[in-house]
Amino acid sequence: MALITLRQLLDDAADRNYGVPAFNINNMEQGLAIMKAARSCDAPVILQASRGARSYAGDIMLRHMVEALAEMNPDIPVCLHQDHGNNEATCLSAIRHGFTSVMMDGSLEADMKTPASYDYNVAITARVADAAHAVGASVEGELGVLGSLETGEAAAEDGSGAEGTLSHDQLLTDPDQAVDFVMKTRCDALAIACGTSHGAYKFSRKPDGEILAMSTIEAIHEKLPSTHLVMHGSSSVPQYLQDLINASGGDMPQTWGVPVEEIERGIAMGVRKVNIDTDCRMAMTGQFRKVAMDKPKEFDPRKFLIPAMKELEDLCRDRFERFGTAGNASRIKVIPMDEMAARYASGVLDPRISAAVAA
Repeated sequence: MALITLRQLLDDAADRNYGVPAFNINNMEQGLAIMKAARSCDAPVILQASRGARSYAGDIMLRHMVEALAEMNPDIPVCLHQDHGNNEATCLSAIRHGFTSVMMDGSLEADMKTPASYDYNVAITARVADAAHAVGASVEGELGVLGSLETGEAAAEDGSGAEGTLSHDQLLTDPDQAVDFVMKTRCDALAIACGTSHGAYKFSRKPDGEILAMSTIEAIHEKLPSTHLVMHGSSSVPQYLQDLINASGGDMPQTWGVPVEEIERGIAMGVRKVNIDTDCRMAMTGQFRKVAMDKPKEFDPRKFLIPAMKELEDLCRDRFERFGTAGNASRIKVIPMDEMAARYASGVLDPRISAAVAA
């Protein structure tokens, strides 16, 4: 099966009111585990690569690996997405290497550390959207800066993370500004800030409305009912994986992630894409540590990787089922990118037209 664009996949998710987990990948084993989970429950897939992953594995390897995974699973639509692109060159090079979707993170300047101005964000996201839509690729934008409402700080992951102390105005996406942003940029999906953050150490306690502002999602969805919302930094940091890591020689302080039930609430309020990276790392690393502790004489990497892949597969299947993604893959007929480009050119996929029709 040809790779699917993010726009087509999220349009289907909106029509049927489900969410799609977006799993970050760096290597073959992660891809195999995610796809095995998807195949077991008939779920479409978003595989996303950060700039760090592209540097680690290489664009050619990533593209051919994902194409091979798609060929091995012809009934599973697969979107290959660039996560946190820092400038136009990063996004456009991803498209040239076969990515069907890119995220232009204009919430930060190109150094991915300095919070950007609103005008900068609008201008660069709109330019990327113009170029991507011309060839049928999708674009995700971001408004608001990912970070903790408890500390006002952002954690860095794969080189992306604001430095310094941030205000609540920066950490919470403004619903009215979100409307203006989508209309001016014509992005296909909008990542919003609501108190989530990268990494494992998101919250010092189980999050409530003071530190995880799900009401922000609700308010934005009310103003932009046709826009696909994205939750970044949404690993749940499961207690059982923290326990597995620590029981196997790790030293991971107690922490809390985004509860799955809160993500399910978000999906009911218009969230269509949910980014998950830390949970996947924890699943595999927990099993690496367990094998190393239980079998100190073991040196065959496959004996570490097989249980690690099984742990990741179980995690991914759970998210596919909890988010309502399961059962939707084989029904979706992939639209080629040249046809998507024609639809963009005709204005059918322009959010300004959708807004006018809704009004």
